Amino acid sequence: MIPKYIEHIGIAVKNLDDSIKYYEEILGVKCYNIEEVTDQKVKTAFFKIGQTKIELLEPTATDSPVQKFIDKRGEGIHHIAFAVDDINKKLTYLENNGIKLIDKQSRKGAENLNIGFLHPKSTFGVLTELCEK
Repeated sequence: MIPKYIEHIGIAVKNLDDSIKYYEEILGVKCYNIEEVTDQKVKTAFFKIGQTKIELLEPTATDSPVQKFIDKRGEGIHHIAFAVDDINKKLTYLENNGIKLIDKQSRKGAENLNIGFLHPKSTFGVLTELCEK
């Protein structure tokens, strides 16, 4: 299972507008997409730096996984996402090799990607996302 590249780094934030302002005004990177992913209870904003994207994640509900992350750890890096081919085959391969999955099958995520998460207990404490266009 060799990832093609780092698709994005997800960063949990309390306030999307304030965070966007920082990235645009201080770092000089333009936000190119904002969308809400209702089933994940988040609003996202994307920035592209080279081939890699930064995804800001603002919770839209108190029971959002991102809100729980912020409550427990504060704002910061939430996950790293790798681009892969044949995501469902990769998820099956990983599960068969002892990796605990959050998603046994891919689902739709932001930017219309097929996504699947690996549990951080199996990935040395890093929430890992696989993405396929």
